[in-house]
Amino acid sequence: MSELPSAILFCCTMNAIRSPMAEGIMKLIHGRSIYVNSCGVRLGQEMDGFVIEVMDEIGIDLSDHEPKTFDQLEDSFYDQIITLSPEAQHHAMDMTAYMDCEVTFWNTFDPSLTSGSREQRLDAYRAVRDELMTNIKRAFPRHGLADV
Repeated sequence: MSELPSAILFCCTMNAIRSPMAEGIMKLIHGRSIYVNSCGVRLGQEMDGFVIEVMDEIGIDLSDHEPKTFDQLEDSFYDQIITLSPEAQHHAMDMTAYMDCEVTFWNTFDPSLTSGSREQRLDAYRAVRDELMTNIKRAFPRHGLADV
């Protein structure tokens, strides 16, 4: 059984889709036992409405999430950084020059690139949400507790 990190940062390109999803899922699974935050490399958009909808389906309210960049983080110590886009991976690796932490790359599809009907687009967001849920449960299991 591996020890869970005490502080984790999820990051993607703009902190409006993938990283807030991961942050919300991690908080759902682990509550306040782990400090969890998320950010993006660039600030470019508001919270994505499809994210709010698909996360609400599993009981996570992200309607108050305000996207932020690495530069806007109030905390600078993390045991682990999980990057969800190549751009975020490069930025996080630069951070390791002055921060001792583990960086893990989960290359995660950007569902905003999906076209089609509303339902097809929502299905793409659900697929990303479910992939993140699987990855988080595998990497950070809740030992001795019922599965979420």
